[in-house]
Amino acid sequence: MSVWRNAGLAAVAAGTLLALPIGANAQTKLTIMVFQGVQNLPLYAAEEQGLWAKQGLAVEVKIAPNSDELRNGLGEGRYQIVHGGVDNAIAMAEVAKKDVAVVIGGDSAINHLYVQPEIKSYADLRGKTVIVDAPNTSYALQLYKMLELNGLKKGDYEIKAIGATFVRAQAMQKDKTNAATILNPPFSVQGELAGLRDLGSAVKAIGPYQASAGWVMRDWGKQNEEVLVNYLKAYLQGLRWVMDPANKAAAIKLLAEKQKLTPEVAEKSFALYADPTEGFAKDAAIDMKGFETVLKLRADFQGGPPASPEKYIDMSYYKKAMSGL
Repeated sequence: MSVWRNAGLAAVAAGTLLALPIGANAQTKLTIMVFQGVQNLPLYAAEEQGLWAKQGLAVEVKIAPNSDELRNGLGEGRYQIVHGGVDNAIAMAEVAKKDVAVVIGGDSAINHLYVQPEIKSYADLRGKTVIVDAPNTSYALQLYKMLELNGLKKGDYEIKAIGATFVRAQAMQKDKTNAATILNPPFSVQGELAGLRDLGSAVKAIGPYQASAGWVMRDWGKQNEEVLVNYLKAYLQGLRWVMDPANKAAAIKLLAEKQKLTPEVAEKSFALYADPTEGFAKDAAIDMKGFETVLKLRADFQGGPPASPEKYIDMSYYKKAMSGL
């Protein structure tokens, strides 16, 4: 079975495994949505360690097929908390005019630009198709900037929106006319094993970047403060378990099991996220310089001056969760 078929099965399997109530005796139910990837390790740990139940929560986690569903589902109340590229939260605020609050950080996503094997340089992408999740948010903007810095402006290539990272990863293998996309672990690791060429790190190209973050509708957070604080406590405890060197082998095993990865892919993916320079931020703190990069990219490609990160952030819940650990 190919690496890419395994990736597809992993996405389905992980979605199935995660979409179960966690903690049979818990009282408060939450439905959250996340993108598939290594960044979910704190959630897996919270499940395995019974941390949700200890906080009086039953958490159902769903895998996002694309950013539109994640954003729309939060705005329409299908999900109470979402984790994803923080630019999606900004898009909710500025485009959909939804009052959201970013409540926790995550990581830089360790995004790299991957291309088909015959693509030898950025110049070879002229006239080719690049694939993204949504064309005007998050990692698509990273992609445009990386291309711009290497002499290609929008219009020099075709943009095709097809969905989340695991969808793009499969599309790169199935259709060779999909010339380039942004991938992160484990899909970047699988991509290299499948023969894709790595054209470099997004962070090294454009600077610090706040990728994964968690956010809520601001009103929901105010009305459910205790629930949100308890959720963040369990998440942070899960992250601390993952980052404890004593748990490294167990964490790699957990990642392999939950995402149906080979031991090699799981170990390499974990090592990337365990690196504090680009992987999991300590206690999921928000990288303010990275957040500023996100806002600058959005201004570059969407127009208008960059806003201040504080407009979108409410760290009061995080501070209470941290004080309670």
